[in-house]
Amino acid sequence: SPQARSKKKSRKHQRFMERRAVLEQKGLLSPHGHLGSQTTESGLEAHAALPKANSTTAPRCDEVPKRVVSLSPSASPDSIARHHSVLLSQGSGSSKRVRTSSLVLRPAKYVAIDCEMVGTGPQGRLSELARCSVVNYEGDVVYDKYVRPELPIVDYRTRWSGITKQHMKNAIPFTAAQVEILKILKDKIVVGHAIHHDFQALKYFHPKDRTRDTSQSPMLKKRAGLPVRANVSLKNLARYLLHKKIQGGCQGHSSVEDAQTAMELYRLVEVQWEKELAHSLPPRPPSPVTDPAADSSQYLDDQYWPTDLMASSL
Repeated sequence: SPQARSKKKSRKHQRFMERRAVLEQKGLLSPHGHLGSQTTESGLEAHAALPKANSTTAPRCDEVPKRVVSLSPSASPDSIARHHSVLLSQGSGSSKRVRTSSLVLRPAKYVAIDCEMVGTGPQGRLSELARCSVVNYEGDVVYDKYVRPELPIVDYRTRWSGITKQHMKNAIPFTAAQVEILKILKDKIVVGHAIHHDFQALKYFHPKDRTRDTSQSPMLKKRAGLPVRANVSLKNLARYLLHKKIQGGCQGHSSVEDAQTAMELYRLVEVQWEKELAHSLPPRPPSPVTDPAADSSQYLDDQYWPTDLMASSL
């Protein structure tokens, strides 16, 4: 009935005014703020949830905080891909906004790797790691060390690897290097060119959905005007798409330069690459971000239950 609706509306307004008074008392809402007749209860509830910036300053009622969604280092691959998809949908019509927003994800999640191998075993036919370089999203070096293979070196392959006997004097053992490198690669999206060779040298398998192999990217090949099924070298992709020369001369390749080049190529088609990957996943909400330091199983133990909660349940 109209009378019942009027009473319900009156009670709703009363609660609204009570919450407003509490917010004004806490300093989260100015009594002289420009609320206007269009202010809603949800708006006040949003203000109630806003923490103070510091002990002396509180957010103004007409300020809308920017929401930045970031992912934890342990976020699952489908969460990462869908995060890209969300950023793309938010930034439709503004590629600059997309690229700026996804910086939340990039610095911690992306690295590029390149390894140089030498020949060991019978006639030097076995390839073993002799140098490994890892760079971040911006191309800065985060790891670059010479590695001493487990077997004696038969062929240094200097023309291609750039490795000489001199480099092995201060090289670290393979097992030590492997531990250091895999620690960097853990939970990362790893970029590389023909990257399976690098993983093979590291005796390691990286999850496929966290791997970006520029030698297998149809987008890069099409952009370079090359057949999609063609085997394209990093040198040629760099020449066609980045207009720079790499791997020149007879002194061998630079694994740092190759890793940086692979990252540059990835960034060239990053938005489209991640968009296609996101669309290939089943449409469902992103997985909840969890604290990797928190192990839910430990809460089954009585010692982790709060004392007051245990007392109240008795």
